Amino acid sequence: MIRILDFCFALAGLVLGLPLLIVLTVIGYFDTGSPIFTQERVGRNKKPFTLVKFRTMKKGTASVASHLASADSITPFGNFLRKTKLDELPQLWNVLKGEMSLVGPRPCLFNQDELIQEREKRGVLAARPGITGLAQVNEIDMSTPVLLAETDEKMLKSLGGRDYFLYILQTVTGKGSGDRVRRS
Repeated sequence: MIRILDFCFALAGLVLGLPLLIVLTVIGYFDTGSPIFTQERVGRNKKPFTLVKFRTMKKGTASVASHLASADSITPFGNFLRKTKLDELPQLWNVLKGEMSLVGPRPCLFNQDELIQEREKRGVLAARPGITGLAQVNEIDMSTPVLLAETDEKMLKSLGGRDYFLYILQTVTGKGSGDRVRRS
């Protein structure tokens, strides 16, 4: 049932949001010269997939988890995209393809060994990664791998239709601030 909702919402979001996606892409082109950012992430059952986002950091920034990146790397437009969570919109393509869900554990990088181990212990990697979830709306990010994995496990054990819509609504209305970034 959730996969059907994911597919329908992602398709509707991409079709209805196309004008906004185009505008953000054009602005992003002037901001960084390369508005789309892709990165290999850990998917369901540790299968790699290519995550698509709007670029929020300068080109050439090291490919590390956000909490390890410097705040100086974030462009002014990228800061706006992060605050409004519009940088996540292209991930609707990942949802449409079945690589992600709208709600699930945020996909990590393959070099985040501690988080991968914690998620493996708790069965979290058996789920499709998501754009948002319990951790994101409660400002828990990848800088606290054990807490994040515990929160992901808790969410997956209780995830039903009500929570699915609640996490999406909370994200859209601005609950949670996104991944922390190291201040210089």
